[in-house]
Amino acid sequence: MPTLQEIASCVSGYDPNALPVAQAQAFIGRLVSGVAATERLPIRSALGRVLAGDIVSPINVPAHDNSAMDGYALRGSDLLVDAPTALDVVGTGFAGDARPGEVLAGQCLRIMTGAVMPAGLDTVVPQEFVTATEGKVSIPPGVVRPGDNRRLAGEDLAVGEAALRDGRVLRPADIGLLASLGQPEVAVRRRLRVAFFSTGDELRSVGEPLAEGCVYDSNRYTLWAMLQRLNVEVLDMGVVRDEPAALEAAFRHAAESADAVITSGGVSVGEADHTRHIMARLGDVLFWRIAMRPGRPMAIGRIESGGRAAILFGLPGNPVAVMVTFYAFVRDALLQMAGATHEPLPMLRAASVKPLRKKPGRTEYQRGIVSRAADGSWQVAITGSQGSGILRSMSEANGLVVLHHEQGDVAAGEAVDVLPFDGLI
Repeated sequence: MPTLQEIASCVSGYDPNALPVAQAQAFIGRLVSGVAATERLPIRSALGRVLAGDIVSPINVPAHDNSAMDGYALRGSDLLVDAPTALDVVGTGFAGDARPGEVLAGQCLRIMTGAVMPAGLDTVVPQEFVTATEGKVSIPPGVVRPGDNRRLAGEDLAVGEAALRDGRVLRPADIGLLASLGQPEVAVRRRLRVAFFSTGDELRSVGEPLAEGCVYDSNRYTLWAMLQRLNVEVLDMGVVRDEPAALEAAFRHAAESADAVITSGGVSVGEADHTRHIMARLGDVLFWRIAMRPGRPMAIGRIESGGRAAILFGLPGNPVAVMVTFYAFVRDALLQMAGATHEPLPMLRAASVKPLRKKPGRTEYQRGIVSRAADGSWQVAITGSQGSGILRSMSEANGLVVLHHEQGDVAAGEAVDVLPFDGLI
């Protein structure tokens, strides 16, 4: 296993004291690897889990040519171009019936949606276009073309075709797709185990009395909620006081119990605590000053205890910085560790309502409210004060305005990238 310095040597222009966001992301991508263990689950228990291996269709879906709507099945060659087409009705086909008998030229079959198409028939005329009399129908010219309203066998999936690829995070449509293939169970990777705790003598947990100079710990609750979106096993280890013995015990327990460990607080240079020292003593850990706002200080590495190792993410202590660094770095890393195929979060382009000040040379994440302008286009307004301790600004926002590393000031009306919160937080 390469050391962190060896990984860092592969990142062009690596500077731990002024590390661009993209380089930090590249480093983390090289550091983490996916879990190997798998299990089989009933498909109703597999939503949000990571698929272990390709799913290859054992059948054609649909199994037969069938009707896409209620109407009359016929040969397209029987349709007249410049006059009504008269055909004899020789029966009715319902969904679930076996393939009906032969239907000859000049004949048609009354057919329901999903019913199997008889051999030789290739077109369905919707019933609303047809004039029906006793045993016969008349079809006006031009209402359908040969081949219309017929679903072909295997047009959704053919035998031997890959239906779902290894590493996919299973979504509701995927569960339905597995059911359409007759699959009662599916192989998935085991859930990632993530331990997290906050550090600091000033922190109190919800429900405890709040002494003077103390604050309630919100970071564990936002971390817990963000982790829930990733469908991982979580181990909330509470608030750990800034005492060497307590910190070492917490880190050792976390390393022995989880695949990844997330802490908040204690990673800034010069902080009057022992967190950085304990992190470094228990493993191979780097301390970064990332060229971003908010969220400049961060620790990354591996810690070990009792023969077990875990990836460490040491996040800043300010509430907004915790959330921003989680979405910038930790989320994708945890998905990669879970074995999921990487899918970058989609960005929305929106016009900035007001000018934005921005220094080139760092990435800034500003909290914004995206809405529709009068002409129907997207626009975004900043929520107000952007201090990294103002958690209310994240609650009020519905997206993060991402001002990239080389980007400078933004004029009113200029388009910016926005990371929508919908489905994310």
